[in-house]
Amino acid sequence: MHLDPWWNPAVEDQASDRAHRMCQQRPVTIYRLVTQDTIEEKILALHAEKRELADSLLDGGEMAGRLDTEALLRLLKGGV
Repeated sequence: MHLDPWWNPAVEDQASDRAHRMCQQRPVTIYRLVTQDTIEEKILALHAEKRELADSLLDGGEMAGRLDTEALLRLLKGGV
């Protein structure tokens, strides 16, 4: 169970994957418990943005070029 999402989704994914490798004979189910209107919910939204950006960059997409001034200001203020 993931009760506290990490800022870096790749690290969280690695922890989940590790559970599958530890001599498991049956499927492992990962649950993420997140309370509504909390910082954790914002972190999960940030995860989605990071994954979309990474997928776009790896696919040769142009998402990185779509970062505008408003988005930069939100990042500097710590918002999602």
